[in-house]
Amino acid sequence: MNVRKIVTYVDEVLTEGGRPVDPPARTAVVVAVIDNPWAGQGFVEDLAPGIDATASDLGKLLAPRVVAALGVPVEAYGKAAIVGLDGEIEHGSALIHTLKFGDHFRKAAEATTLLPAVEKRAGAGTVFDIPLKHITDATIRSHHQSIEVRVADAPHAHEIAIGLAAAGQGRPQSRLAPLSTEQ
Repeated sequence: MNVRKIVTYVDEVLTEGGRPVDPPARTAVVVAVIDNPWAGQGFVEDLAPGIDATASDLGKLLAPRVVAALGVPVEAYGKAAIVGLDGEIEHGSALIHTLKFGDHFRKAAEATTLLPAVEKRAGAGTVFDIPLKHITDATIRSHHQSIEVRVADAPHAHEIAIGLAAAGQGRPQSRLAPLSTEQ
């Protein structure tokens, strides 16, 4: 796996709706920009060798970094793959939709739910939204949120930008009733 760069974003919301957020709502994203393992090969029928060679190492690289960047216990999480224009969306999906990748984050966050995801093909500098859900109960509405990310010079056409996102809480000032109140 060839990593060109790693970008880390940390966001802290101090006020929302004109009221203080205490403690501040923290969200973090770590994005690794890597060479697409299938770049230049045309249509690849069997993606398994590239997955085996890349996915686990990528999860191992990103999971501890996003947890450390967040600096508080993870309550919500998500993932993303943005494939450069010479690749296929399936290339990004192949790397992030495998337990070899996601289990590193699940273990680091002490999570049990599936990681919500976004994947698409796009040029460098594309803005994308990573969806987040609660780490143990995907029905907790306050933790359904997203974080916007952009890496100005990535992905290049032959690259994939892979990101993990974490939040230490639900949305600031969330006020929706639990889903169970509607059943």
